[in-house]
Amino acid sequence: MASPIQQDKKRSVKSVAVIGGGVSGLAAAYKLKSQGLGVTVFEAEERAGGKIKSSSQDGLIWDEGANTMTESEIEVGRLIDNLGLRGKQQLLQIILEPLLWRRSDAKRNFSKVSSEHLHESVGNFFQRHFGKEVVDYLIDPFVAGTSGGDPESLSMPFAFPELWHLEKRFGSVIVGAIRSKLSGKKEEKEEKKGYSGRRNRQRGSFSFQGGMQTLIDILCKELGNDNLKLKSKVLSLSYNHDGNLLNNWSISFTTSHPKRKDLSLDQYFDAVIMTAPLCDAKEIKITKRGNPFVLDFLPKVSYLPLSVIITSYKKENVKRPLEGFGVLVPSKEQENGFKTLGTLFSSMMFPDRAPSDQYLYTTFIGGSRNRDLAKASLHDLLPVVTSDLRKLLGAEGHPTFVKHVYWSNAFPLYSHDYGTVIKAIDEMEKGLPGFFYAGNHRDGLSVGKAIASGCKAADLVISYLDSSDNKVFSDTSLGK
Repeated sequence: MASPIQQDKKRSVKSVAVIGGGVSGLAAAYKLKSQGLGVTVFEAEERAGGKIKSSSQDGLIWDEGANTMTESEIEVGRLIDNLGLRGKQQLLQIILEPLLWRRSDAKRNFSKVSSEHLHESVGNFFQRHFGKEVVDYLIDPFVAGTSGGDPESLSMPFAFPELWHLEKRFGSVIVGAIRSKLSGKKEEKEEKKGYSGRRNRQRGSFSFQGGMQTLIDILCKELGNDNLKLKSKVLSLSYNHDGNLLNNWSISFTTSHPKRKDLSLDQYFDAVIMTAPLCDAKEIKITKRGNPFVLDFLPKVSYLPLSVIITSYKKENVKRPLEGFGVLVPSKEQENGFKTLGTLFSSMMFPDRAPSDQYLYTTFIGGSRNRDLAKASLHDLLPVVTSDLRKLLGAEGHPTFVKHVYWSNAFPLYSHDYGTVIKAIDEMEKGLPGFFYAGNHRDGLSVGKAIASGCKAADLVISYLDSSDNKVFSDTSLGK
């Protein structure tokens, strides 16, 4: 019979399943692998990266989903350093980015806000502090361009947690921003002591040479093909505790096979990280010790649709080529015939994205402002885009290049009752030992927050497996 030490050696490499190959799942998997754990990423689609996707054609390079990210989360800086991507960053500076730079600190929620504001909308919060004109012409287009939402349907605590916590702690956004900035300098010095790469942090928004896909490609390369299962849809999860606290999770999934349409397989793991959207998670059959673990307590999440239209024009056909990174269109401008949410001047943001004689534009349509229009065909959308570009930039004639990308579930809507979603995620984790959820349904919509969410889930898994090791060792020592 093998000794406890020999058994520990056989189980020395713990295995973790990551369900969902978006940036949260990839970041989590990369961190787990870097810590010596076995990891397998299950992605139902034929490619990893989720809504981060870059494409190129005829000298044009464009992003079909997220166009930029920030390094406001320390996990992002660490990841970029570890992947060796510093030399490939392309830096921008966005006007509202300094207001959103500070990370929220959940440990410092000294509430100075009356209970009547606990479910406050983004619009009401900013109107209380800065007036209706700021909401109409700054906040409205900003939230439409970054989340697809609108000021009245978005919940302030979930859409802007950093600013929300500033008011809760200090009673004033302005005073809070100043005092938080001063205290942040001290915290940053402490962070630098423990993490030398922090001093290289990019303050501002950025992308990478070749587009955001560069980040995804190198993450996939680091994970390796053996650890990344594409076209692999998870059908069921089963937790069966046998007293060893190890290999308690069984995953059944289908995967494409060269000679068969579908091949059903089972694989065992010590822990699971779920990063798939909640609408997909609810379709997975889960059992716990042989009994169904029904996710009927997960509330329905509302998703916002978005169409992305990529166009290029010859420079001589753009009569008023505005300088800057783009235009966000306030909803009030619909009265003047504008129907798009906004347009990024992609080739001005990053000059290598188009030939020298062309301008490249990325235009967004839909969100909560116009859900039906987001679902329209390119035939119907192109006249809308060219009309808005003609008014904004004097773009004449037909674009030399057109690409349409439709995201049916571009963003989860952080609505006023979104707290019930967060509560349900917590309940799901508490009911399933060794199960952790990460992604933009939980910790924020930005790429940086999605990465941080995946990394934090990986940390929780590592702690869980360490505690399992201690439990096994303790039981063995006591002769149990």
